[in-house]
Amino acid sequence: MTPTNYLTKACLSAALLLGLVMGELESALALTAAQFNHGLGTGINLGNALDAPREGEWGVTLEANYFRQIHQAGFTHLRLPVRWSSHAGQPAPYKLDPVFTERVRWAVHGALKNNLKVVLNMHHYEEFESDPDAHRERLLAMWRQISEEFKNEPRDQVAFEIYNEPAKKISAVFWNDLFAEALAVVRKKNPKRIVVVGPVQWNSISALDTLKLPSDKNLLVSVHYYEPFHFTHQGAEWVGEEGKNWLGTTWSASAEQIAALKSDFDKAQKWAQTHERLIYLGEFGAYSKGDMDSRARWTESVRKAAIDRGFSLAYWEFCSGFGAYDPASRSWRKPLLNALHAHFMLDHAKRPGN
Repeated sequence: MTPTNYLTKACLSAALLLGLVMGELESALALTAAQFNHGLGTGINLGNALDAPREGEWGVTLEANYFRQIHQAGFTHLRLPVRWSSHAGQPAPYKLDPVFTERVRWAVHGALKNNLKVVLNMHHYEEFESDPDAHRERLLAMWRQISEEFKNEPRDQVAFEIYNEPAKKISAVFWNDLFAEALAVVRKKNPKRIVVVGPVQWNSISALDTLKLPSDKNLLVSVHYYEPFHFTHQGAEWVGEEGKNWLGTTWSASAEQIAALKSDFDKAQKWAQTHERLIYLGEFGAYSKGDMDSRARWTESVRKAAIDRGFSLAYWEFCSGFGAYDPASRSWRKPLLNALHAHFMLDHAKRPGN
């Protein structure tokens, strides 16, 4: 063997060995859904801003200091609701408005700079909910673009959620089929990113059994919780006149109320164990028309029930009708923050070195 051939062979062997080592290292360091779920911890929804028809239309315009305040309060992630459908063209190829896309990117980076993970979703595509077949291709086209635009965001810090609370005319069969197709679209540019999915009927726990998922391990299953609805939505304007009849409903954390809450969360936990999936409580909250003591008791009880079962969670929401933060006084509503904050102290105490 000539010296040149020997050197070539040695270099190839070294490259092969390095490739194997790097492959094993990448596999060992691969982010799992369980690791991402644990890292989410307790977060908050930055709602009524980018999910409004136009930012500011529902009274919330994002500010850079919000991300810092959320981090300093102890939250570990943001769920970022986005109404992409109001910022995409109507004829194919349904191009996203680059100015709006850049605004979303600004929000994602604002969170990341403040050590907040992000669950980036699609929210309030009302035309899709009313006529799913007619808007299927547009939704997929938007995700094709979102997937491309955000493909370089850190995989261990940013997850995608295909659609918030599929409901109305979106059947379970349609949703399962569409999710599989949307996931395939995302996977072309984001092969290993965590993707969040919930069942129909507004991500209700009772609809989990209708959810049929692809054999993809990088999925996190989301449920939302607003029970009892007469308490959490009393006086909510979008409920209509009926909501006014619920005003004055209280929540005392009675044995019966706690038992009902635990029963609901036990169902979610059992489903997750049976299907070897993890649960993300993507929304829970009680509207501001309820009395604060009841709201705080309910919030703390829901948080505890979720944490006891290993769920990650995100409170709905930051600074609007359910808000834990008062934008007028630029201060946290202490009873609600305290109801959420107990987890942070407990979680910190359990970490190695503490």
